[in-house]
Amino acid sequence: MQRRTFSLTRFSKSITPQIARLIGLCGVLIMCFSSSVRAEEQGRSANFIISGFTAIDLRSGVKWMRCSVGQVFEDGNCVGKIIRLNHDEIKIALQQASEQLGGEWRLPTLDELESLVCEACEPPKIKKKYFPNISPEAYWTSKRNFLNRKMVWTVNFMTGHNYSRFHAYQQLPVLFVRDR
Repeated sequence: MQRRTFSLTRFSKSITPQIARLIGLCGVLIMCFSSSVRAEEQGRSANFIISGFTAIDLRSGVKWMRCSVGQVFEDGNCVGKIIRLNHDEIKIALQQASEQLGGEWRLPTLDELESLVCEACEPPKIKKKYFPNISPEAYWTSKRNFLNRKMVWTVNFMTGHNYSRFHAYQQLPVLFVRDR
């Protein structure tokens, strides 16, 4: 099986010293496996097609990274420490992901991230089969609050609710998505 990596260490000079130290100490990588997963290894459901580190949402047609930024997809699970980023750091991480993995990775819209919420699930309120080890906390979206442009919408996987109570300079976990 071919293996590709997306490394956050390449942009450590452009981010905050705290994150740069964390990246330097941990050598954080997001390991990604090619989409050439044998058909019998692929998970299929009414909502997603699973292929290694990605999940294709059949309703919206977008392709999700199954792990939070900072985690490694390994043996069907997301392992490692989640890196929380602010919006300036996210721009750099997105550029690196797009260069290293191909395509145009981005932050999800509010609607896209809300579509992952599983009301019937125990926290984290997301289907663990498709998104293993997601942290039960607020994740960034790309949507700014139109009443207060300093605030950005998030989806909290502890409660399943969305909130617009975080500033773009704050650091929260991230899931990346791209159009197919």
